[in-house]
Amino acid sequence: MLVINNFEEFASHKGEVLGISDWLEIPQERINLFADATIDHQWIHVDEEKAKNGPFGKTIVHGYLTLSLLPHLWSEIIQVNNLKMMVNYGMDKMKFGQAVLSGQSIRLKAILEDIVDLRGICKADIKFTIEIKDQKKPALTGVATFLYHFEQK
Repeated sequence: MLVINNFEEFASHKGEVLGISDWLEIPQERINLFADATIDHQWIHVDEEKAKNGPFGKTIVHGYLTLSLLPHLWSEIIQVNNLKMMVNYGMDKMKFGQAVLSGQSIRLKAILEDIVDLRGICKADIKFTIEIKDQKKPALTGVATFLYHFEQK
């Protein structure tokens, strides 16, 4: 895990792979709970019987569930200390590349694409790829922007 204590340490990794998370399996139970939370009960996600005869042969993970796991996977890659707070600022160039099937595992690969100091606020653009175990095509790619408010010395 990469440990960062200030802007300068963070900026020294520009253009580098920051890390790769552990694999995380996404079971049907998590898909069902996400469906309940978002009121998205489309059969392709929750009806295991019907999905057997569907285009993927089984249920698939909601794309937004895959995206929502980004903070958890990110926390396995980096620990940022001396923060007042961190804010999700935006997403760019996000693309769903391949459906994640129920029971498959995903992981995050993160690259520090850009970083700037905005009057004491660190704006970090993280190029991310959410990979599917044993698959060549990723589930999701994009650029996540985070604002890190470091404690002043």
